[in-house]
Amino acid sequence: MNIYNFSKNVIQNLIKENKSNPSFVPILLVLTTIPLSFAINNIALGIFLLTSFIFFKKENFTIQKALLLPILLYVLMAVSYFWSIDSRETFLALSKEVPLFLIPLGFLLVKKTTTEQKGKIIKYYSYVIIGFVVYFFLRAVVRYLIFNDSRVFFYHGENDIDYGLVPKLLNAIHMSVFVAIAFFYFFSKEIKSKTDLFFSTLLFAFILLLSSKNIILVVLVLVLIRTFFFSKTAHKLRLRNLIVFGLLLGIVFSMGRIKDRFKVEFQTNTDKSLSTNVIEGIPVGVHYVSIKEAWINPTFAPNDYFNGTAFRVYQFRVFCELIKENNIFFTGFGLNASYPKIKEKAIHYNLYMGVKSDSDSGYQSKNFHNQYVQNFAELGIFGFILLLIMLIINVKNAFKTKDFVHFAFAILMISLFLTESFLWRQRGVVFFTMMFCLFNSGIVQNSSKAE
Repeated sequence: MNIYNFSKNVIQNLIKENKSNPSFVPILLVLTTIPLSFAINNIALGIFLLTSFIFFKKENFTIQKALLLPILLYVLMAVSYFWSIDSRETFLALSKEVPLFLIPLGFLLVKKTTTEQKGKIIKYYSYVIIGFVVYFFLRAVVRYLIFNDSRVFFYHGENDIDYGLVPKLLNAIHMSVFVAIAFFYFFSKEIKSKTDLFFSTLLFAFILLLSSKNIILVVLVLVLIRTFFFSKTAHKLRLRNLIVFGLLLGIVFSMGRIKDRFKVEFQTNTDKSLSTNVIEGIPVGVHYVSIKEAWINPTFAPNDYFNGTAFRVYQFRVFCELIKENNIFFTGFGLNASYPKIKEKAIHYNLYMGVKSDSDSGYQSKNFHNQYVQNFAELGIFGFILLLIMLIINVKNAFKTKDFVHFAFAILMISLFLTESFLWRQRGVVFFTMMFCLFNSGIVQNSSKAE
């Protein structure tokens, strides 16, 4: 009966909010279907756009500079077709990046979402994410009983058997970001119920098990910032919170697989990494490349293994060389057209080229794993500057609205873009553009005025 009453209240509240703002439910649909199949999320995006056009009123339309930036970025992507070194790949990629154009357009056409409505969208989004987390936990338990393999509780699958906590296609790093926003919704509440505390703990545990080192570290820093600087009771509880937080970190990082993932990252980036016996479990004959080696080695061997940090350093090295060797500072190679150049460098440096299968495709098929570098390499200096302006405005508006969830989103994106080409993935571009437009729409320039 309680579940029935709760569901009934939720539906009534959604209907009420949607009557006030017809885009409320469509926005929520787009955000909550991102972890599902692309087809379902595309349908949700279509509903949002259809709603925007149906309920468009001239008096609701205002030019919002922040929302024009993603549109400008997409226009630059489209124009890059004319100088792309691989025009076919650029043309095909434009359909994947079209949310950068369509989502801001939808927000410009519909009635502005109020601060209260934004909060409710994030609230409902967070509860849906709880549902996904519970599902993946239960899925992992069932798979553990079947396979008797603890890998089902960590990261994402690496092969067709797919032992990970989430499917490889969903990607553990991307899922970590989706979950982190929900975590900060519950964690940033000034007054937390027992349910809020439970959900915060559940989501935090899920982020840890997904084992994305970058996201874990950023979430921990944001937790510290919230606890010691933003909370109203922070000055009273700083010492106690610091002790408790330190103990929790000690317990968390002593856990086997989580400890191993950080251990691999840090040990392979020291002088000791010249020896493969530093880390347990390395196959005989495999050499873990250090950061220094990734940056200066004149050549590599097929048995050289790049961990996350070393590989990103190597990719940045490749980017710097490509900028020097090609006249692309202002134009870039064109959207999604840098792969041939990356492959040429992989051949030049004798990297492992993989085998003919999706599960082992080699280093030459991977993008730059850095959104800033990706923008610069494919769209030139103007694509890079546009991205920076979007991130700066995002942080600025987060401070203006004093919304910690918005602030957490802004910092997560800045950090994530250092290690992932997030906008070059369909889920990534939809998530970033929806959240960016939701948080930055309807903000007046004069902070003394009400929204």
